[in-house]
Amino acid sequence: MLTLDSLRDFGANVDEGLVRCMNMEAFYLKLVGKAIEDKRIAQLEAQISAGDLDAAFETAHALKGMYANLSLTPLTEPISEMTELLRSRTPADYAPLLREAKAQFEKLCSL
Repeated sequence: MLTLDSLRDFGANVDEGLVRCMNMEAFYLKLVGKAIEDKRIAQLEAQISAGDLDAAFETAHALKGMYANLSLTPLTEPISEMTELLRSRTPADYAPLLREAKAQFEKLCSL
């Protein structure tokens, strides 16, 4: 069950996330639930595999904003790094960052 404590154990900065949600716990948990329902990580992986770095940047940037606003730090970090590489169209092996993001997303989903 998704709780503030389980999110803290996951590594989220719950206190920071709550501030953004006017300290309304139910609202914060609802938004985190919406982030769990979001499946754009798979979309991001497909875009990178297809070599569509423009679309991948847009997807990564949107995910970065969502995860950062909810202070889901374990997801924010790899997605932020990927976003910056994609922003500059830096040739890179995105697989390790994708693996990390997917692993953290799965951890979040299992809470």
